[in-house]
Amino acid sequence: MNTTARRFIRMNTTIPGPKAKELLERKEQNVPRGPFNTVPTFAEKGEGALLTDVDGNTFIDFAGAIGSLNAGHCPRKVVEALKEQLDYYIHPCFHVMMYEPYVKLAEKLNEITPGSHAKKTFFLNSGAEAVENAVKIARKYTGRKAIISFERGFHGRTLLAMSLTSKVKPYKFGFGPFAPDTYKMAYPYYFRRPKGTSPDQLDQEILLRLENFFLSEVPAEEVAAIIMEPVQGEGGFVVPSKTFVQGVRNICDKYGILLIADEVQTGFGRTGKMFAMEHFDVVPDLMTMSKSIAAGLPISAVTGRAEIMDRPSPGEIGGTYGGSPLGCVAALKVIEMMEEDRLVERANVIGEKIMSRFLQMKQKYSVIGDVRGLGAMCAIELVKDDTKEPDKELAGRIIQECNRRGVIVMGAGLYGNVIRILSPLVITDEQLEEGLDVIKEVFADFVKN
Repeated sequence: MNTTARRFIRMNTTIPGPKAKELLERKEQNVPRGPFNTVPTFAEKGEGALLTDVDGNTFIDFAGAIGSLNAGHCPRKVVEALKEQLDYYIHPCFHVMMYEPYVKLAEKLNEITPGSHAKKTFFLNSGAEAVENAVKIARKYTGRKAIISFERGFHGRTLLAMSLTSKVKPYKFGFGPFAPDTYKMAYPYYFRRPKGTSPDQLDQEILLRLENFFLSEVPAEEVAAIIMEPVQGEGGFVVPSKTFVQGVRNICDKYGILLIADEVQTGFGRTGKMFAMEHFDVVPDLMTMSKSIAAGLPISAVTGRAEIMDRPSPGEIGGTYGGSPLGCVAALKVIEMMEEDRLVERANVIGEKIMSRFLQMKQKYSVIGDVRGLGAMCAIELVKDDTKEPDKELAGRIIQECNRRGVIVMGAGLYGNVIRILSPLVITDEQLEEGLDVIKEVFADFVKN
């Protein structure tokens, strides 16, 4: 690659460089191989949409810590707020002595999440914990046991969240038995719909299948909640129709089932709305949030209808580190920054630029079977031929080469053949165009027309 032609990417050596290699050796000796790593190097500094490693190589970050950095690396306002908070207290534990940032953040999330009804919010550490507690609350409120999730859905790696997750490898293989009373239903995948079936027909078929499930498998009277990602993340950025999402909401209302929206990856402006459910004009009963809520600090939230959230008694939900003061302070600044800097609107501009480029590439390369997304949550799906056979191997090679050339991208999808973009919403036009140029060049080098 001709690095002199690049404005933001600076590659001074091969990846990994000498410092990273030494750290890799230490990592292999001391860290189990289970945690996956996308780029074989180590961060030294992050700012906005740029990451610099320990060997001085600068990357354009199109992964954003798997969607955790909509506000970018080290946003100044967040850093300043954290430094100020450190002089007061770090963690008195909300269950021991309460603190105002927890209440202020709950107030803010109750205000900005979908729906005008009375809401309440409490905090945990991770997306998986939020999912587990949303299910606990739903079961407590309804007095029912069964939980329905969807094919290709991802909800976390803890036992219940893993049970709700659909992809077997690498998330579930060998880790059973799983939590009981969890069931999977189909979720529309329009690119892979049967020939001769329209998107609307597919929606109606799946919704009918859900209704029939109550006759053939589990009665609706025993179903506490249906949990869904409004856009499937790890499942390959699969976007459903408004008809489908509203159809699920209607079924929930018909049978007294709660609807849980898992907005861990889609939330906080990623899809061009503050929360993805807003695209479908659907208000969930409970919502789980994490990732971009606090610029990378570990905090998650469950927000829901006040009467539902109040059903558990004191001590039945919570956790020692849930809603840490640092996470709450960071989250409040992130939301302030998103409002003042209009980052939700910016997500739509970013998405339009990415989708335009990807659609141009699709016209040139037959291996790009589908281009899809919502806002700045964009992806391409790679196939071998007109049969739509997934090409996981090509996707892996392209991802690896993009990373080697200084643009961090990641894969996704049930078949591992999707390349997804989750760049920080603070990325500049110049950085975005440069990163997309690199992806285009990698395709030109690796794929025949």
